[in-house]
Formats: sequence, structure tokens, C-alpha cells
Amino acid sequence: MNVDSILRWLEVIGVPHEVVSVGAEADNAWCVLRTDESEEDVPVWEVFWREQGNRYDWARFTNEQVACHYLFGRLAWAQVARGAVGPLPA
Repeated sequence: MNVDSILRWLEVIGVPHEVVSVGAEADNAWCVLRTDESEEDVPVWEVFWREQGNRYDWARFTNEQVACHYLFGRLAWAQVARGAVGPLPA
């Protein structure tokens, strides 16, 4: 999973596109973006909720796939918690 595929994966579990912003900051959305910073010449990826211009639940990664899986996990758990996603009927 990467920034090119995360929106498709989130759509499969019912997360609306407007709740996620890939590559740019947007209010009232989970954002995943590559920053201009680097750690030891490795790109840095940030994941956070943005509201009223502020960042919340901010996390930082040096791997695009790990950042995307982190965001997917958070949003998948939210879907499970609200009952939108769950076990398949037996």
C-alpha cells in the first residue's frame, strides 16, 4: 500500500474520500504527505488529523508504506468501532 493506492483501499472499507487528503494538508481530514525534510537522506512521511489549521495525532515515518498502513489501520479501526466493518457472516 502506498499513496497511490490508499484511497482505493479505504474506499473498500467505506471511508469517504473527503475524510482523507493525500499529498496536501486539508482541514477536517486525515492527511498523509511527504515532507521536504529528510532523516539521513531518507524521505519523511507525516500522518495527522487536521482541524482548524492545527495538526492532531501526528505521526512521522521514514517509509511511505508504513505511513499508509498506519493511516489505514487507524481508519479501519474507526470503521470497526462504529460497526461499518466487521466479521463476515458464517
